Amino acid sequence: MYHLECIKCGAKYPADEVIYTCKKCDGLLDVVYDYSKIHLAREDLKGPLSVWKYKALLPISREPVTLKEGGTPVYHMKKIGAEIGLKEAYAKHEGMNPSGSFKDRGMTVGVTKALELGMKSVACASTGNTSASLAVYGARAGIPVIVLLPQGKVALGKVAQALMHGAKVISIKGNFDDALRLVRELCVENGIYLLNSINPFRLEGQKTIGFEIVDFFGWEVPDRIILPVGNAGNITAIFKGLNEMKNLGIIDRIPKMTGIQAEGSAPIVKAIKSGAKEITAEEHPETVATAIRIGDPVNAVKALNAIRKSGGTAETVTDEEILNAQKMLAVKEGIGVEPASAASVAGLIKLRNMGVIEDDERVVCVVTGHLLKDPETVIKNCDKPIEVEASEAAIEKVLGLNKVKIRTK
Repeated sequence: MYHLECIKCGAKYPADEVIYTCKKCDGLLDVVYDYSKIHLAREDLKGPLSVWKYKALLPISREPVTLKEGGTPVYHMKKIGAEIGLKEAYAKHEGMNPSGSFKDRGMTVGVTKALELGMKSVACASTGNTSASLAVYGARAGIPVIVLLPQGKVALGKVAQALMHGAKVISIKGNFDDALRLVRELCVENGIYLLNSINPFRLEGQKTIGFEIVDFFGWEVPDRIILPVGNAGNITAIFKGLNEMKNLGIIDRIPKMTGIQAEGSAPIVKAIKSGAKEITAEEHPETVATAIRIGDPVNAVKALNAIRKSGGTAETVTDEEILNAQKMLAVKEGIGVEPASAASVAGLIKLRNMGVIEDDERVVCVVTGHLLKDPETVIKNCDKPIEVEASEAAIEKVLGLNKVKIRTK
């Protein structure tokens, strides 16, 4: 039903071969299906949203390792939309997945595939969310998990998840790109299954974000999907999945895929703006949004393709714009997200003010992780609790209240 295929040279590999890049040219791999054998229509996709609702387009034959991931809510951002003159601005909150981020979509498929292939342990490098999700799904599957983290560069909420769920957590003196290089070597040389987004099977789970977006709107395709971009797995996966649905006749067009990166970590944006075919890696990426602090994204080639072929764009936002958007989402819409997640909304605001996004566009911002993933940043950027004496008078004084006598009969 499917095989692995190099996007660079076209070499094909059987789906049961444990391989992450092309053996001939080291190009990235895609899972390619025999669409002539997939008979899927809208009427076959009734029922509530969830990852495994779309199992006909997922490369798994066994019972999945699942924690009921997917089915995340789409919120209409009426107040933020009104401020920027956009009636149809939405946020899909991936922080409502079991471990608090979109990574669960990839891990339910990736860990299931590990068991299907007979692998005995799994590993990843991570800026936080990948490690948390892999630890959770590894625990669910009963398979050992190894995690490499860049020292001092991961939010504590994410480290806590990995530790609590029993992963072997190793903190390295280097950045994420160093951690990824090391974990790839570790996995290849020791028969451990790698579950970073360079693994094409993991991305198959993440493409269900796109499936759910068009499903939510009654199979009407939004004009634009805006995503934070770190390792570039999401924008790649969603574009691939929606193209599959278009090929099957379920939808009739592809939205403009729009990637947002932090100003201090923006190799993909620079390539889009310069027209370069490939990115130039950033050796020392820096941003408050730790989840997208990645200077050499492994899926860059696929992401550039997704943005360009869909007629989309890419833009940078400053840390200040990210934190402002995070607070706006919380205060105006009641949506709590970690900083990297707010990059998509910061990008929405910036692109709208630039005139890139038009008045009548329906735009969906994917917000990728929950507020509680990074509580330290929240505390640093919010007012401290007001301390007073334990008396009613002291509280009233702080609140500026005057006593009002209530008449009783």
